[in-house]
Amino acid sequence: MDYTEIYEAWLHSPKVDAETKNEIRSILDDENKLRHRFGSYLKFGTAGLRAKMGAGTNRMNVYTVAHVTEGVARLIKSLGETAMTRGVVIAHDNRNNSSLFARRAAEVLAHSGIKVYLFDDVRPTPELSFAVRYLNCTAGINITASHNPKEYNGYKLYGPDGAQPTEETVARVRAFVDQIDILEDIPITNPDNGLIRSIGSEIDLAFLDAVLGEAVNPDVVKRASESLSVVYTPLFGAGAKFVPEIMRRIGLCKIYTVNEQMVHDGDFPGLLKPNPEYPASFELGIKLAENVNSDLIIATDPDADRVGVMVKGRDGVFKTISGNQMGSLLLNYILSALKERNELPSDAYAVKTIVTTEMAETICDSFGVKLYNVLTGFKFISEVIREHEESGKGTFILGFEESYGYLKGLHARDKDSVVTSMLICEMAAYYHLRGMTLLDALDELFGKYGYYSEDTSEIYQDSVDGREKIAAMMDTLRNNAPEKIGGSPVVEVRDYLSGTIKELRTGNVTPTFLPSSNVMYFKTAEGNAIIARPSGTEPKIKFYVLAHGDSLEASLEAVSACKATIEDVFSLERGSLKK
Repeated sequence: MDYTEIYEAWLHSPKVDAETKNEIRSILDDENKLRHRFGSYLKFGTAGLRAKMGAGTNRMNVYTVAHVTEGVARLIKSLGETAMTRGVVIAHDNRNNSSLFARRAAEVLAHSGIKVYLFDDVRPTPELSFAVRYLNCTAGINITASHNPKEYNGYKLYGPDGAQPTEETVARVRAFVDQIDILEDIPITNPDNGLIRSIGSEIDLAFLDAVLGEAVNPDVVKRASESLSVVYTPLFGAGAKFVPEIMRRIGLCKIYTVNEQMVHDGDFPGLLKPNPEYPASFELGIKLAENVNSDLIIATDPDADRVGVMVKGRDGVFKTISGNQMGSLLLNYILSALKERNELPSDAYAVKTIVTTEMAETICDSFGVKLYNVLTGFKFISEVIREHEESGKGTFILGFEESYGYLKGLHARDKDSVVTSMLICEMAAYYHLRGMTLLDALDELFGKYGYYSEDTSEIYQDSVDGREKIAAMMDTLRNNAPEKIGGSPVVEVRDYLSGTIKELRTGNVTPTFLPSSNVMYFKTAEGNAIIARPSGTEPKIKFYVLAHGDSLEASLEAVSACKATIEDVFSLERGSLKK
């Protein structure tokens, strides 16, 4: 059927509610909106689903949620009775409609005879990952759009190890979904078969205990508690209950919360994007921190898997510590603490993504620790952890990515802002006792390991033909690679879609040894790099710049020069490529 026939089917189906029908009637005369909403179905990708909420096959709503959940149910049923009995745990964030979507997913699964554990309220993404493992479930589902604007919602699927599923599992789910009619093949009745069980406090306590067990220097916060103060904001999300609690448990006394943002509000008032990567998200936090003379501000995103930090400088001004910088600080802090106590395992390893700072490589080399580079997405970090667990070799130290996501510990298999917030407070206390801030600690890292700077920029293509435009941009890079970046010759091109690394000086081609992914990586003679990849969750193409220099100023200049090259390639106005 074409989009007009699908539209008519929704308009006249007795399974579609009156409110939805009224919404789609309102766009009857707008062909562009009709095509955008009914011209395709939401694609179940490696990160599940994410889209704007609204009526239509290409929007997040109870029908698209039920559609993909029916596919998940059929996959679980194909695995046998044990998989159905082990069940599925479902969580959700604070977004508008998240609890509704979570309940609908639970109903579809229960209708298929699958046991469901449904969280009684908003929970962090890492707790969902933990719960899958703790309850020994077959799968987990989380209704969240992470840090996207308020118009969005999403659906994440997790496997039995608490990680997002493998490509093979995703393909199987997609194959089942493709066989299902979104209206005719899905039950609409609420099952009353006793298979949906509400869960809450038991899992909370077990999760917090597991997080607390990941402290590196358990007593350091208590020793600094009289003078160290922290401001925290959950940005209206799921961290409100858990982050302050873990801070209290490690002995922090001076905790100040941004009360306006401690409530669960899916409209995220005052925030264009509830994203701790953006300084604008810290506006209220800065005001409070200035009033209470706080040392640092911690912010977590709505589903509490990402965490951002601002630190008061010597001049009294709060400054951002980027995701790359925080990852480097945590890595160095954890390894240093273990080494000081002679507890650094000989088989220790860390994991980062290919778009994340190269300072991590230098740090790991200095400690004799193996570092793995993987594709973007925490699921690939989790795959490395799983491989080591299966082999019985290797001690996991830290996994992180530039987009403010970190994990220490084996309690979860996704980014965890709760354990990270704890470690940030602990690290801040450690340096505080030495008369240093985290900004001073960062300067110390630069002096020891070299000056590294990074940048992430993006170009949105939020239109009907947005995907085609993004594909064309990637084709431009793949078929017409720039000869120079920032004035330095390109010496290496990595095409992760074809899985090849080409040395331009010699013509030698070697494999990437990573899964196929639509990513282009260009490295210059100076060792700087530009990476381009389409976002898996939003209609945009992302550019990552990794640079270094003899000074911080030189590394920042290298970043600017690399960005100018991107603007030239796509004929953009100079300075238009911004974060």
